Amino acid sequence: MKVIAVNGSPRKKWNTATLLQKTLEGAASQGAETELIHLYDLNYKGCRSCFACKTKGGPSYGRCAAKDGLSPLLKEIESCDSLILGSPIYFGTSSGQMRSFLERLMFPYWTYNDPPQCLFPKPINAGFVYTMNATEEWLKQLGIDRHLRFNERILKMEFGTFESLYCYDTYQFEDYSKIVVNRFDPEKKAKRRQEVFPEDCQRAYDLGVRFARKVV
Repeated sequence: MKVIAVNGSPRKKWNTATLLQKTLEGAASQGAETELIHLYDLNYKGCRSCFACKTKGGPSYGRCAAKDGLSPLLKEIESCDSLILGSPIYFGTSSGQMRSFLERLMFPYWTYNDPPQCLFPKPINAGFVYTMNATEEWLKQLGIDRHLRFNERILKMEFGTFESLYCYDTYQFEDYSKIVVNRFDPEKKAKRRQEVFPEDCQRAYDLGVRFARKVV
């Protein structure tokens, strides 16, 4: 059992990365081989619309033809058993690095047939860990949840199974006194960090356990 976690946050030791690490700890507790990839370490761009992945008889049919820092990861994902993505919410969506990654990961496997076919080689467990400064109420008021549900629908169609984990109202800064951010109460943020974030970490750990136990 191989479980890959992909961090779409530029921060390697903060909310998103911490939760992803917890998922891997949960998976490792069940004997899984685990790996954490930081997208901001890789040199790549999003889909360039070359359509090599859709060209009849082409050498890259059903696969992304671009060769860059993302290529080894895309190949590795095809042989894993579980894939867990993670991203903070920036301006109502996942980070730019995550969006570019999803373009490169998802588009090549979908045909333009009617109905569409998915060319991903096998079913795998897929999950998405979202972290956000927003509360659950804000998420719904701003319509961010609609974007996240779209991710869920497409990822489930491609990989077969899917779970989401939402972490709300996160603690953003190590020292709020240094940041112009009077919209938020640092004491309330710190309290939530101490009381709720550990519960989020446990939920992430449990997700990793489930993925390691479940063979699709």
